[in-house]
Amino acid sequence: MPWPVLCLLVVSIFLLPAAIVAESQASIRALIVDGYSNHDWKLNTALIRGMLEPTELFEVDVSTAPANAESPDWDDWEPDFGSYDVAIQTCNDIWGGPAWPRKVQKEFESYVREGGGVYVWHSGNNAFADWPAYNDMIGLGWREKGFGWAIAVNDDGSLKRIPPGEGLDTGHGDRLDTVVRRIGEHPIHAGLPTAWLTPDIEVYYYARGPAKDLQVLSYGYDPVTTMNWPLEWTVSYGSGRVYTSTFGHVWKGDVQPERMRCAGLQTVVVRALQWLADRPVTFPVPEDFPSEGEVSIRSEISVGSSD
Repeated sequence: MPWPVLCLLVVSIFLLPAAIVAESQASIRALIVDGYSNHDWKLNTALIRGMLEPTELFEVDVSTAPANAESPDWDDWEPDFGSYDVAIQTCNDIWGGPAWPRKVQKEFESYVREGGGVYVWHSGNNAFADWPAYNDMIGLGWREKGFGWAIAVNDDGSLKRIPPGEGLDTGHGDRLDTVVRRIGEHPIHAGLPTAWLTPDIEVYYYARGPAKDLQVLSYGYDPVTTMNWPLEWTVSYGSGRVYTSTFGHVWKGDVQPERMRCAGLQTVVVRALQWLADRPVTFPVPEDFPSEGEVSIRSEISVGSSD
């Protein structure tokens, strides 16, 4: 073998592992989609950014949709989903907000079907009941009882499918400190305790939808129905991955809600985004991760201005 070729081969062998490591550590490109909700969407976005950016694992952008169906700004609103590893969908039309333009809906559908990741953030689960593909993506949503299947969880972690029309409309009781009980060893949860206490959350009962290609990751107890209901679940949509949870409620008048400062939530959010981006789930389980008997609340999240 000629000497220059041999040298090049040797150098390549030593550089290849470094290139692989660099690629594995490349920032996850995340797009927060916001603009309207019955929740405080501006503060919600600021808190999400304040959670993610200090980890130095993410490049975070925001695309803000017009809040009014008649706004001329819709002509220019067309998020470039394909430029991102994962979209964090927070829009919520439950109080009469506008639907996304059909062109944007189709682009979003293609993005997910072709391998994009979507984190449906809390109130995003309440959105777009009239969009069939979105219902398929989220699997279960805030819907009327005739809309679709509901899923309850037995005490042994097995699932009970409840047919359309049986039971109640989707709802929740008071926000309470709730024990999260995980099911199985999904990569998002691998290495976490089997149960932990999270503060002041909503447990949705009778979330409804197509419930296809769906995996329940964790559940919590609801004292209103005296039943267990999913808290986190994933859906496979084409080649894409979708993660939904009822964590992350940010209401109007909230400032630094403890439920967003929970060490458990902040850990799971990062790990879920790594998984959605089809990256190795490497974010470590921190020493302050909550136990089953005690919550773990971190200091205030740096948000800058949410105006």
